[in-house]
Amino acid sequence: MDIRQMTVVCSGKIREAALAKLADKVQLLTWQQGGRVPAATLAEWLAKADALYSIANLKIDAQLLAQAPHLKVVGQASVGYDNIDLQACQDRHVRVGNTPGVLVDAVADLAYGLLLDTARNITRGDRHVKSGAWGQRKGLGFGVDLAGKTLGIVGMGSIGSAVVKRARASGLQVIYHNRHENPQAKTLQVPYVNWEELLTTADFVLCCVNLNPSTVKLFNAAAFAKMKDGVRFVNISRGKVVDTEALVAALESGKVAAAGLDVTDPEPLPGDHPLTRLNNVTITPHIASSTLETRDAMAVLTAENILAALQGLPMPAEVKIKD
Repeated sequence: MDIRQMTVVCSGKIREAALAKLADKVQLLTWQQGGRVPAATLAEWLAKADALYSIANLKIDAQLLAQAPHLKVVGQASVGYDNIDLQACQDRHVRVGNTPGVLVDAVADLAYGLLLDTARNITRGDRHVKSGAWGQRKGLGFGVDLAGKTLGIVGMGSIGSAVVKRARASGLQVIYHNRHENPQAKTLQVPYVNWEELLTTADFVLCCVNLNPSTVKLFNAAAFAKMKDGVRFVNISRGKVVDTEALVAALESGKVAAAGLDVTDPEPLPGDHPLTRLNNVTITPHIASSTLETRDAMAVLTAENILAALQGLPMPAEVKIKD
């Protein structure tokens, strides 16, 4: 079939950069009003879809795929793809693409910003001033220096490696833990340590792991108990890698002096959640990749993944589904 006769369905509003890439090449069905396309409309569109441009963490499982008998590819506009049942896609010969690489610097910047905040009470100080209590610093507390401290990175991939460069500018020593040693970390001269050593040694702990069955609630009560008293904790991976109740308890007790979270469990986080009532945690609404340049790059890569797959070509960034 001529690619111009193929239908690409978008699960929500997509960026102009992606529209420009796709509009004159395929039949495009997209919900540009904002938000996710209504379920009834999506079901109608999926019936004729050759490709799905997936945003807004749409759950892509056997039930959804059954609604799309002609589907050839899912283009996920993110690095993470834990919302996608890869086995179900493989069973239906549906290829999957994501957007690694293009968001590394944006995510590393936010991760380092949250790290700085846990050390220096930046957002806490802002709230203090805006409450009208500028001169009443009792209770605000002191921050801590970064220089001379140890940052433990859990998940030394491209984002963790990018954070290393930022951390060293502040005089931090860096160690890391992965399931396996990363050769790239050797070129950065970052020591590999086991899980327990990282927990007991680090003054700051940054979580960059992928979400998979082995990492669900990786940071639980036992993990927090092994950390240094007054440790600072940052998570920019996925909320489910942290046992939220255990983190709340550690923050309340002071075991964790401060936390910076771009992701939470649950997500979205309700406004009355216990985490929101704590003064020693900064929470951002999953915005690590939210820069104009990065989101445009992610949109273009998603479109390129889809166009390549529809033509039977290698995808720029394909998620390999193992047998």
